[in-house]
Amino acid sequence: MQLLHSFWMNQMHDIENVPQDFKIHHLPLARIKKVMKTDEDVKMISAEAPMIFDKGCEIFITELTIRAWIHAEENKRRTLQRSDIAAAISKTDMFDFLIDIVPREEVLVVAVKV
Repeated sequence: MQLLHSFWMNQMHDIENVPQDFKIHHLPLARIKKVMKTDEDVKMISAEAPMIFDKGCEIFITELTIRAWIHAEENKRRTLQRSDIAAAISKTDMFDFLIDIVPREEVLVVAVKV
């Protein structure tokens, strides 16, 4: 949890003190606009909206990755697996909307006839 706390402290510091260059995008601008237009109520998109969406996606992906990494380290692994992401999603209420997209891997029980 120290890692998450450190992440959020750095994010807050950057937002408050570091001048932002909104011309640099971490995600393709056309893809961001395409995702935004999937909502039928969206007719036009201002110039600032994709930049904010880009930053939000960056923070979202980073936090989910950190939470998955914490789970991997708890299991003494240094490689992220799908199960780590699923565990991070299931442990955090904020990510409940992803449960259907990344379902928990259930252990299959095979019945054997004797």
